[in-house]
Amino acid sequence: MAGRAMVAGVGMVPFTSPSRGAPYDVMGQAAARAALADAGIDYHRVRQAYVGYVYGDSTCGQAALYGLGQTGIPVVNVNNNCATGSSALWLARQAVEGGAADCVLALGFEQMQRGALVAHWEDRVNPLGRFDRVLDEAQGPNPGVPMAARYFGAAGDAYTERHGTAPQTFAAIAVKARRHAAANPYAVFRDPLTVEEVLNSPAVHGMLTRLQCCPPTCGAAAAVVCSPEFARRHGIDRAVTVRAQAMTSDPPSTFAGADLTRLVGFDMSRDAARLVYERAGLGPADIDVVELHDCFTVNELLTYEALGLAAEGDGERLVADGDNTYGGKVVVNPSGGLLAKGHPLGATGLAQCAELVWQLRGEAGGRQVEGARTALQHNIGLGGACVVSLYERAA
Repeated sequence: MAGRAMVAGVGMVPFTSPSRGAPYDVMGQAAARAALADAGIDYHRVRQAYVGYVYGDSTCGQAALYGLGQTGIPVVNVNNNCATGSSALWLARQAVEGGAADCVLALGFEQMQRGALVAHWEDRVNPLGRFDRVLDEAQGPNPGVPMAARYFGAAGDAYTERHGTAPQTFAAIAVKARRHAAANPYAVFRDPLTVEEVLNSPAVHGMLTRLQCCPPTCGAAAAVVCSPEFARRHGIDRAVTVRAQAMTSDPPSTFAGADLTRLVGFDMSRDAARLVYERAGLGPADIDVVELHDCFTVNELLTYEALGLAAEGDGERLVADGDNTYGGKVVVNPSGGLLAKGHPLGATGLAQCAELVWQLRGEAGGRQVEGARTALQHNIGLGGACVVSLYERAA
């Protein structure tokens, strides 16, 4: 083993709406260049690359990286739905920790189309077919509702029925996202919102309104992962350590059908978080800042509980007490999260990584979490995959 992996450099491009997005190879190359510049190394120092995207043909990763140089290194293309970016990071970290390479690039990008997510391959088995059957049995078919909103709206309804959660609680999460994003130049939406505006926006499904759903987004982000020895050899003194990381997939309870919050990955998230805390020797109370997968407001509330930031059923209290923002117990999604920063599927996990590295370095500007030393990242994709990562600032 080469020891713990370190994030030596990060970079991203400003996220945009699909109508303003650049081609994926242009965005990907720009994010990779930014991460390399941040690390202070040239591309020829990179020994492997893992490149994530969801919508695109094979070898898009090579198309993006060949603009940096054709060094002949292995380029592995990764697709794990919305957890794609952090899956690429997980592979990069494993390669470094295992000693297979001392410097690895993880890159994620997405050139998204306008509108809700749809299945593009209708002539073969749908990988979410089993999920659809569970939801259909619970609620009946509803073909007019966007796919992702149907899952998370159903989970929100189930959670609300069980715990009596007020609609204003979910809306307050969207308001917080915009307030945090106001200080993030990479975010799509930086204008403030009110609870009333969120609740009065068009209904989507169940408890969800439009302003409680993340927007389709184009963007790219990257991270350079290296060994401690590589960092020392190249004078990289701002590296952040990956103290622990875990990836999980769906346990049997996902499909039990009795609890629709499980269908959207609650147990995957809980299991990954427990593994990370165990490996790190830390707990939720030790975390200063979190970037979590708030594709919908309900998923942020669920994830508070899955990560142990609140006990099951107590997520609403965390919101009401302001313990999910500056001045509270832990700052959640200082970037604005997926709701405000945007959600280019393949880039999201690496954008979360970039934000947390900047936070731990004290380089997050107006959204800086004072004195941040530990950071937790949560990225989930239906189908399913969940990656939880815990970073720490070097002493």
